[in-house]
Amino acid sequence: MKTFLVSNTPPLRAFSQATIAALRDEAGMVANAPLCKTDILAGAAADAEAIFSSWGMPEFTAEEIAAHLPRLSAIFYAAGTVQFFARPFLERGIRIYSAWRENAVPVAEVAVSQILLANKGFFQACRRNRSKDAHLTSHRYFSSFPGNFDCRVGLLGCGSIGRLVAEALRAHRLEVLVFDPFLPEESAAALSIRKASLEEIFSTCQTISNHLANNAQTVGMLNYALFSRMLSNATFINTGRGAQVVEADLIRALREAPDRTAVLDVTFPEPPEDGSPLYSLPNVFLTPHLAGSSGQEVWRMGEAMLEEFRVWRDNPSAPSRREVTLKMLETMA
Repeated sequence: MKTFLVSNTPPLRAFSQATIAALRDEAGMVANAPLCKTDILAGAAADAEAIFSSWGMPEFTAEEIAAHLPRLSAIFYAAGTVQFFARPFLERGIRIYSAWRENAVPVAEVAVSQILLANKGFFQACRRNRSKDAHLTSHRYFSSFPGNFDCRVGLLGCGSIGRLVAEALRAHRLEVLVFDPFLPEESAAALSIRKASLEEIFSTCQTISNHLANNAQTVGMLNYALFSRMLSNATFINTGRGAQVVEADLIRALREAPDRTAVLDVTFPEPPEDGSPLYSLPNVFLTPHLAGSSGQEVWRMGEAMLEEFRVWRDNPSAPSRREVTLKMLETMA
């Protein structure tokens, strides 16, 4: 068997040296350096049976795949979304495995941490507590929050990330509501969460965390009609996608009730334009899209794809929770 690393933007950080060594030993990987699209169109991977990739995976047309990857049977993608490249491969019967579940883990960890801190009034309390004289004001502010006992939290979306967040929050005594039309009632019950409308979540939840799938149907879904319902000291957290938020509407709602808070890891555009109120509003906290896999966390995804390769090699027909299908592309991020 011959396999290749493929990327238009090396190096492939998701593959640790230990994983690279295992790919050489177990997967017949031809070279350490990844091939780019130009290499493949020149015939460098004509005998490839499997490809390992991550961020930087090239896009190919069906004709390019047929001409230059004629023996390809599987792609092991050590990153999250495959939407931008997957369809032509899947339509040719080439199986695709993605580490989207593993990529969800750090995002969920960040979201859970921020939810627990938000329920305590952490973010604005820190910003207010800048001097000895401000200490009492900061104390009064955070004292108006319920904390993490019987507090109501709202999750928008219960896909891979939202589900991990819901599972982690079960360790705390919280009332968790979720908006997700695709989530079966029995799945919600198993997670100890309750399905609710967007209107109920924005009207009644102390903290709201966005994990909606990133697709055309969710663009601009979160608008003033919802943000204006937020409790006076509620927090909106976005580790999902910025395009789902009408930012002018969020800014308006934050100005109307300065005790409301927004904690935004993503925006649209990203980063915000110079002069955006998101930089100057005292109740907005911006982070630089840090929730996803970073540092050594990315190695989790490479290891997951090595694990999937082993299963596929030994039993190509074996079911996998990491395999992506054409049907899944309709709803997944």
